[in-house]
Amino acid sequence: MNSKITCVTDDAPVPGTDANARVVATAAALELLGEIQGQHGEVMFHQSGGCCDGSSPMCYPKGEFPLGSSDVRLGAVQGADFFSSVPQFDAWKHTQLSLDVVPGRGGMFSLDNGTERRFLIRSRLLDAAQH
Repeated sequence: MNSKITCVTDDAPVPGTDANARVVATAAALELLGEIQGQHGEVMFHQSGGCCDGSSPMCYPKGEFPLGSSDVRLGAVQGADFFSSVPQFDAWKHTQLSLDVVPGRGGMFSLDNGTERRFLIRSRLLDAAQH
């Protein structure tokens, strides 16, 4: 039995995505996000730098995750605002985050939990002129 988890997508951002955007998404991520939005209405993402569930992008109903001065808005994916902690942003400020989907269970409090798919962040370096 092959226990290797494979990516649901080729992790390429959706064509036409702004190359300078801080956050982009794959087609699979947009599909799962659409399903979640259909069930829960408006949602938001938060990416912290913690361990375990904290290292995955967490999807919450909009307004149900308390944001503070230690959070920064990176952009939006399909109308869902995407936030990061300031320390995480400082560590990733030279990268573009790509929201993707892989098989598995989402974070305990994330809306992708129970779909047998979970959101995942991939990243690539931005050109020096882009950040």
